[in-house]
Amino acid sequence: MKSGFVSIVGRPNVGKSTLLNNIMGRKIAITSAKPQTTRNTIQGIYNDDDTQIIFIDTPGIHKPKYKLGKHLNKQSYVAIDDVDLIVFVVDATQKLGSGDMFVLDKIKSANKNTILVINKIDKLTSDEILLKIDEYKDVYDFDEIVPISSLKDKNIDTLIKVIKKYMKDDMQYYSKDDVTNVSTNFIVAEYVREKILNLTNDEVPHSVTCLVENIEYKKNVINILVCIIVDRENLKKIIIGKNGSMLKKVGTQSRYDLEKLFGKKVYLETYVKCIKNWRDKEKYLKEFGFNEEEKI
Repeated sequence: MKSGFVSIVGRPNVGKSTLLNNIMGRKIAITSAKPQTTRNTIQGIYNDDDTQIIFIDTPGIHKPKYKLGKHLNKQSYVAIDDVDLIVFVVDATQKLGSGDMFVLDKIKSANKNTILVINKIDKLTSDEILLKIDEYKDVYDFDEIVPISSLKDKNIDTLIKVIKKYMKDDMQYYSKDDVTNVSTNFIVAEYVREKILNLTNDEVPHSVTCLVENIEYKKNVINILVCIIVDRENLKKIIIGKNGSMLKKVGTQSRYDLEKLFGKKVYLETYVKCIKNWRDKEKYLKEFGFNEEEKI
């Protein structure tokens, strides 16, 4: 069996997590229209008859405003340096800009085989796709260029075939039954955070993180307690909502996904806690699992 590690990189909101979920055929990483949704390096373990590919979904590389942003960038840089192949995802609907070039500079310094994946081609004509390919050909000598649509499931099989050519290891790193390296607690917390991202306005999402405080497995039900952490008191009020209406929506939508995940009834309890400026405090970043020394 051939195998290898593949890092999915790009600037925020180009569809990296959607691509990973599509490849895996299940929800491994949360998705949102909000940039910087992914905050940890997440491994999706793809298996077929002759190949095992360990995909690493990385936080979008961006210009950080807080220590949290610096940690996220460092995670992405590690994922570029410590893999066999880089998949550089760009948004076909956006012009090649400084953010893409910043990521490309990091890729150049890593000196790894790199596949350019032009995502969201369902929104372009055939001629526009060809123009986009030419645009990127001029800035870097990519090993391969694969236009896809993660949302419409277009050319994903082609992408897998191309990636397989660069898998050189002769070993199986994970069991064929493994699909991800992240813990159940992490997935549960991320499901709740995803609902907050999708239900709230721009000022809320990047100030929020979620922690599972308890999971109790019973015969017919799973009891889960999740703490939602914000960095300002006014955000706490927004997430709770009038008479708890927003928190109820978050709980209802999260519970739907969690019951699909566990295959049984879930009782989910959530509460909101304010920790001022947690994104800029090393103590809390480590406590909440944003470890800059994390290795692939």
